[in-house]
Amino acid sequence: MPQINLAAYQTLGFFGRDPWWLVLLKAVFCFAFLLITVLVSIVWERKVVAWMQLRIGPNRHGPWGLLQSLADGVKLALKEDLVVTGADKVVYILAPVVCAIPAFMAIAVIPFGPPDNQVSIFGTRTPLQLTDLPVALLYILATASIGIYGIVLAGWSSGSTYPLLGGLRSAAQMVSYEIAMGLSFAAVFIYSGSMSTSEIVSSQQPTWFAVLLPVSFIVYIIAMVGETNRAPFDLPEAEGELVGGFNTEYSSLKFAMFMLAEYVNMVTVSAVASTLFLGGWRAPYPISYFWEGANHGWWPMLWIIVKIQLLLFFFIWLRGTLPRLRYDQFMKLGWKVLIPVSLVWLVMVASVRALRNEGYGFGKVVLYVGAPVAAVLLLSLVWDALRTKQPKTQEPAPTAEFDPMAGGYPVPPLPGQELPPVPRRPSRARPLQDALNGANHSEGS
Repeated sequence: MPQINLAAYQTLGFFGRDPWWLVLLKAVFCFAFLLITVLVSIVWERKVVAWMQLRIGPNRHGPWGLLQSLADGVKLALKEDLVVTGADKVVYILAPVVCAIPAFMAIAVIPFGPPDNQVSIFGTRTPLQLTDLPVALLYILATASIGIYGIVLAGWSSGSTYPLLGGLRSAAQMVSYEIAMGLSFAAVFIYSGSMSTSEIVSSQQPTWFAVLLPVSFIVYIIAMVGETNRAPFDLPEAEGELVGGFNTEYSSLKFAMFMLAEYVNMVTVSAVASTLFLGGWRAPYPISYFWEGANHGWWPMLWIIVKIQLLLFFFIWLRGTLPRLRYDQFMKLGWKVLIPVSLVWLVMVASVRALRNEGYGFGKVVLYVGAPVAAVLLLSLVWDALRTKQPKTQEPAPTAEFDPMAGGYPVPPLPGQELPPVPRRPSRARPLQDALNGANHSEGS
């Protein structure tokens, strides 16, 4: 019989008792928190990238350019709102809404403080969290998956080739990296014994899951960048290939809603990473060790906001550092690296937890789990070494004549084919050189 986690039910008992006005106030706070964080993140991104590239960055709107993102929002609102003639107008208009609304929904289950140490808001004691669910993480995955429909519908409804390609790329990207993200969540479920976000944070005492589950943490960090279509994984909106991707045909506020959804998703996945792997609202070790009140009152909100901002800086640092991947490299990373690594790691975590629950000591756990993994790694290294020593057979040259402009488009050569010589015009210096050579020859004779 599976054991019932009574602590999870006791934690969830703190929710659902607030009056309606307090629930509304919390919802407004979550919405305002996301909007303000997005405004700050846009300015911060432009400032940090400018600093990395030895530029000045925004410095005109407001003190030190801090109102630049607000000015950009006003500019987008005042632009002409165009609707493409060949578009499916209903879907074309609804697509930005479908993309933006789910981005705001996941923040509802993110804990900004412990549920048992409640704060007073207008005389009412309440936890610093809008709500919590026994399957809160499944709720987050569901809302993140719904947002992709907005991108796919935007690319399809525009009636244009490049937006359609961007939407299809985004769908393939979501399928590839959502699997790896779900597998990284599964390891957290095994260790915490719950899908409740508040209970997961409570389980990270005294050690954060980023230390206990480092592979899951790294896989989630990579998957969250791919899920948010951020550089170096911004393939759905690659301007060098697809003009602008799925939002090419959008302007004014509809375009702004796509940008808003992207940045809100960045904040959401950063909050989820902080909750699952970085202790959530818990203060870092040195602070919590020397200060007993660091995890009480309003202070937990400060710690999780700092962790979210640090992860947003990680997004910005990646954009200013790494070049964009090719699409085949990106899909290979998702299907051939992240998913197999996540599956093997999940099996290891489940085995370790099962052996620990059976009362096995640390030495036996390492022997029973580590020995098979080491044997598999050793065999893979031997197989790799033997495979590289085998002589490579040369592919026979194609018999058909190679046409580099087959079908009117430039075609790259296949293995064994060679490009025909490029016709070049004669050098302008050649006639003069021939004349000089002729004069020298006549003088010599």
